[in-house]
Amino acid sequence: MQFIDHAVITVEGGSGGPGCCSFRREKCIPFGGPDGGDGGNGGNVYIVGHTNVNTLSYFNQKKMFIAENGTRGSGAQKTGKHGDDLEIPVPLGTKVFHDETDQLVFDCVKAGDRFLIAKGGFHGMGNIRFKSSLNRAPRHTTPGYPGEKWVIRLELQLLADVGLIGLPNAGKSSTIRCVSQARPKVADYPFTTLIPQLGVVHYDYGKDLVIADIPGLIEGAHEGIGLGNIFLRHVARTRLLLFIMDSKHPEGMSCAAQYQLLMNELTHSQYASIIEKLPIRVVFNKIDSEYDLEGIQDDLAWFKEHHNKPVILISALLNKGTDVLKKELYNEFFEEIV
Repeated sequence: MQFIDHAVITVEGGSGGPGCCSFRREKCIPFGGPDGGDGGNGGNVYIVGHTNVNTLSYFNQKKMFIAENGTRGSGAQKTGKHGDDLEIPVPLGTKVFHDETDQLVFDCVKAGDRFLIAKGGFHGMGNIRFKSSLNRAPRHTTPGYPGEKWVIRLELQLLADVGLIGLPNAGKSSTIRCVSQARPKVADYPFTTLIPQLGVVHYDYGKDLVIADIPGLIEGAHEGIGLGNIFLRHVARTRLLLFIMDSKHPEGMSCAAQYQLLMNELTHSQYASIIEKLPIRVVFNKIDSEYDLEGIQDDLAWFKEHHNKPVILISALLNKGTDVLKKELYNEFFEEIV
């Protein structure tokens, strides 16, 4: 399934049913008077959070959502049936904006969250409503009123505990494969991750962590270069940023330089005010041998001076150090695991 995290749709409440013009006609009751009933109200449109929906791809095919109309009233003072409400399921993490004003109207973060986005139209009134001492046989009714109609924009921001940040081919996808059951694509060329990937990390203590693998950032990403900036909205929903540093960068870029480049892109993005408040942990990947460890001593010294948490050393290729990584992540969210 194609991952879609942005959609524009039109929602419209159902129209109210018209009122009925009717007169009572029964044997032995020659002047029964008006008895036309009201119409039914139009159905409402609701946005509802669902755990079994994970993208907005459905809205690529269906753009118009209209609730059921109310039915016409009838004689014998019978009210028309109210239109059924329409529920639109969206993934958790979806933000709903009025497209014209760009106003945020709903932020869906919990399963079952329900928001009235378009109210159904009010019913029309039957002629019995207009009966009075001066008008014994009214023939006046009112039509049903149309429901509210809005063009709304849906933006999905994935809900995850940990967001992976790194340059292309730093080993983010390999890392998430090592610590979770997720199986993102892994290859030796840039931008193998084209869409965000979610993985659930299980530990022996019955608690799970959700990790989001975000496409790699490159210099100028906040200006629209590359792929990562498209998905930075998902990083803003995480609770911790995990920087994956490439200790064997093909162009010889140091881990410190990679970190500074990534931080520059994050702090200049439109989500900077949110991202700057998130805690950060740093991982050096591709530490496959003692020789690799000797080559990062300057970087380790730099991070010891500029970062308040120790660097985690792993080899995603050899699946070394990933147990330590999982333990450190759990210690960030739960009581310390020994």
